[in-house]
Amino acid sequence: MPVAGGLTHLDANGHAVMVDVADKPATVRQAVARGQVTMRPETLGLILSGGMKKGDVLAVARIAGIMAAKKTADLIPLCHPLALSSVRVDLAPSQDGSGIEIEASVGTTGPTGVEMEALTAVSVCALTLYDMCKAVDRDMTIGNVRLIAKSGGRSGLYQRDVAAQAPAAG
Repeated sequence: MPVAGGLTHLDANGHAVMVDVADKPATVRQAVARGQVTMRPETLGLILSGGMKKGDVLAVARIAGIMAAKKTADLIPLCHPLALSSVRVDLAPSQDGSGIEIEASVGTTGPTGVEMEALTAVSVCALTLYDMCKAVDRDMTIGNVRLIAKSGGRSGLYQRDVAAQAPAAG
């Protein structure tokens, strides 16, 4: 049973529990997250030209991100399993040519949000890019994974400060 005063992941004895969202209304919920993989220009060139020996790196990473969003509750403790209505993962070369920008947009109609699903999609997409390219560039870095926007639910709209955002992946 949750501690009095609202939603918490701790019960009255201080033990971790999954929050009971049964009484929360189902609303349309969306979340957008972004991240990036920084790499050598030569690595980016191989990806964009289709020259990686493992095949279409961007297509595989996109599918991995979508699959990860759908499995978030299996990966993140105390995260609710959600029926997702949409998952989109976009990848694009960064404007400065230093790597790949990733953006995931996730939607559902339900009693809890999809921020973790969007963040998980970006993270697994980035890890897949690294895995598929590590043979030619072990110095790649994964970074700046962050929530950009969310809507729906009791807390309403969240939009990251525009000055803090990187260019959108296209």
